[in-house]
Amino acid sequence: MSGLGKLRVAVIGAGAAGLCAARHLLSRRNTFATPVVYELTKNIGGTWVYEERVGCYDNGLPIHNSMYRDLRTNIPKEVMSFPDFTFAKHLPSFVHHTEVRKYLEQYCDHFRLWDHIQFGTSVASVTPVDVKGGWNGLAWDVTSNDGVDHSKSTTERFDAVMVCNGHFYDPYIPAIPGLEKFKGMLMHSHDYRSAEPLAGKSVVLLGAGLSGLDIAMELSNVDAQVILSHGQRPLTCHLPPGVQQAPPVTSVLDDGTLEFKNGERAKPEVFLFCTGYNFTFPFLDKKVGVKVREHLVWPLYKFLIPPAYPSLFIVGICRAICPFPHFHIQSQFVLSVLDGSFRLPSREEMEKDIELDIAARRGRGIAARHILKLDSEQWAYNDELAHLGGFKPLPRYWSNLYESNKVFRARDLLNYKTYNYTVLDNMEWKVHDLHGQQLQKPLAVKKQM
Repeated sequence: MSGLGKLRVAVIGAGAAGLCAARHLLSRRNTFATPVVYELTKNIGGTWVYEERVGCYDNGLPIHNSMYRDLRTNIPKEVMSFPDFTFAKHLPSFVHHTEVRKYLEQYCDHFRLWDHIQFGTSVASVTPVDVKGGWNGLAWDVTSNDGVDHSKSTTERFDAVMVCNGHFYDPYIPAIPGLEKFKGMLMHSHDYRSAEPLAGKSVVLLGAGLSGLDIAMELSNVDAQVILSHGQRPLTCHLPPGVQQAPPVTSVLDDGTLEFKNGERAKPEVFLFCTGYNFTFPFLDKKVGVKVREHLVWPLYKFLIPPAYPSLFIVGICRAICPFPHFHIQSQFVLSVLDGSFRLPSREEMEKDIELDIAARRGRGIAARHILKLDSEQWAYNDELAHLGGFKPLPRYWSNLYESNKVFRARDLLNYKTYNYTVLDNMEWKVHDLHGQQLQKPLAVKKQM
């Protein structure tokens, strides 16, 4: 506790989740001391900061950025924003990444976050300490390093820690037998910046998530011949010229040829992995017991709280979500836990809840590696946290507009980013195509409302 009996909270990371955490902590000055936000780089915005270089900086530190030059959002700005701070009205629905960074800087201006961020500071360790009279008998020692070569070490004590360190920087490369025998150029989308270096080349692109599809379209524009290799149901929408589909790559043969699940083969010049990222929390003390296995971070109550250490919060690890509103809901839930307006169940009850939740998801056929992929279940999750924490849920149109965009994307991958959305009120919205023609809302989604 700070001298005035206010709770001191450390926030790790000044990407969108960390900024959102700081914004809500600062809005509750009676309960919370001003937060300390630790940021490794010299910028806010995390994954939304474009860095042309790949690999390492001159000082040897790894470059975390994964943003590519021409990325435009795949979620309309109308539902991508934080609910309490909209994007500029004049922008199209699908904006270039530079506009998102600008938006986050404006969010910092508006909520006066800048002074609370310690830039160029790496967190070395986060250690729980038993403290009589602490929140749940606990406190946290956060050791950070700063200075030119991160050699100046400082330890500060906090009542709680919100981990917002992101998960788009440690590339996941699946174990493919014989991969070391591939003779061409091997790369992960983490190091992809633009299509021109791959112009005219033959590329096998593994993974048809949103970045995989996006990059396949960029490569098509520079006349690359792309085989989109993935394990999902074959895409039925119109694909760009020069892009064909194949099942997953299962092995690399002795001569460097790739073999697909159906027995077919290809010998591309480039093998590009769009296979996502690993979760990593190198600063967390081992005794906290947060484990990462098969893309699942556990045990975490409500995907946020380790039951044994309930003043530690791991924010923003859910995938296939609408990120900024999700952080907005999670941050407010964290505050409701810390200020006592939501009383946490006992450690045993939380552990049981996690067990039952994971078992239920497995029972619905969800693999362990996909448990954090909330997708359409994010709305029930967001509403549950708002209900438990006693704060305002997202407006009703939010889920409907987001899910409709998913339908449009599946139908019209090549053009859906030219659509423009308008929110009319708490329930209603409309959408127009590039020619100003109003489009009908997808019925399947409309019925869910």
